[in-house]
Amino acid sequence: MQTSNIFTIILLLIACNSMGQDNSMNTINKQYTNSQNLVENIKKHIKLQEKIESDEVEYDDSYNLNVEDLKLASSIIYDDLISNGYIEPKAESFNNKIETIFSISHSSNKCVSIDQTNGYITVFGNHLDGNPGTLEQSKYELYSTTQNTFINTNNQFIFPILLLKELININGDNSFKIKVPRYIIARNMYLFNDSKPQFKWLILNDQSFMESLVKTFGYTKDPDLLKWVIERTKFDEKDPRNFGKLFWVKVCNGKFKLHADTFKLLQKLHIPNDPSENRFIIDNIKSYLEFLGRDKSTDLTRNEKLKLMANLAYFAEQYNYDKKFNDDNKMMARLRYFLNDDDFKVIKENNFFSLPKFKELWDSADYDAYYVGECEYEGSCGSGYQPMDYAEWRKQHPKK
Repeated sequence: MQTSNIFTIILLLIACNSMGQDNSMNTINKQYTNSQNLVENIKKHIKLQEKIESDEVEYDDSYNLNVEDLKLASSIIYDDLISNGYIEPKAESFNNKIETIFSISHSSNKCVSIDQTNGYITVFGNHLDGNPGTLEQSKYELYSTTQNTFINTNNQFIFPILLLKELININGDNSFKIKVPRYIIARNMYLFNDSKPQFKWLILNDQSFMESLVKTFGYTKDPDLLKWVIERTKFDEKDPRNFGKLFWVKVCNGKFKLHADTFKLLQKLHIPNDPSENRFIIDNIKSYLEFLGRDKSTDLTRNEKLKLMANLAYFAEQYNYDKKFNDDNKMMARLRYFLNDDDFKVIKENNFFSLPKFKELWDSADYDAYYVGECEYEGSCGSGYQPMDYAEWRKQHPKK
């Protein structure tokens, strides 16, 4: 059987049907009040889960979260989502959204962690795990942070695994009162119901998750979200890579993805005589380009890094030639300073990364590269030394 077919079968498995109760999630409250077995099961798991919280619990007596905990949490959360107005999307629409937002391909299981028995897909908070694994294998990581997110592929929603006591109160008559955190409802209604009110709530109350959509998973298709993330992200010398997350990401299969949407939106945000913080867009890009030029780490391959730097310089260079902007950033010249002939050869072999005027701008920046190198990066300009003027330098470096 082909991998894609196996994956399709996995997606169709329902995680909550094996609870031994009514298969319809819409009758979950009736199950809570009418099924003594389910009541006792939930009580039992609440008691068991107490053993994973206390440092006083001996290792041999500790409790590890398992698939049953996941089923119970999923059931409770789904019921509360529906009662709060969540509209369960069609499977095709949901799958497309998951792929767009989290870069998860539904034709392959290489980018997600799957419980092969119960059909759960796990999206990890800081990255997408590259190795298939079960909930049991991931138990410690699952409990360590609520950023780990599961995808229920039958009822079309996402959720973190929480302790049952964080989701419900048990009344004296064995009925339940659900207390699912609002951020779970808001995330699903924003991502899969396109709820603008929930978006506004999330950017005020769930900022880490909202930033992670862009900076961790590379989701740039919502211009309101992307604008919000851009305007709260400045270049910081203490954390230069954070600014870079606006422009690129390596998705779960390791593929480099450049954010064209970011460049398009920056072009709209950067306007002449802008009094807002957006007037520093080019300055921030300049600082990040210089960081990339000096950085020797292996976050990116040579081709990926050259593509990123070429796009940054190309975007910023346009403002040198626009009289509406008082801009003399010499970004293409800075790019030339940091690159060598072999680097340019790679860029040329890649058809200048499909940037139509790149070669023209590159050639025009040869003197400026010399000038910024001498005066800014080498620090040799001063009262005792001045670089050659353009005419003198051109005599020694005639255009080819």
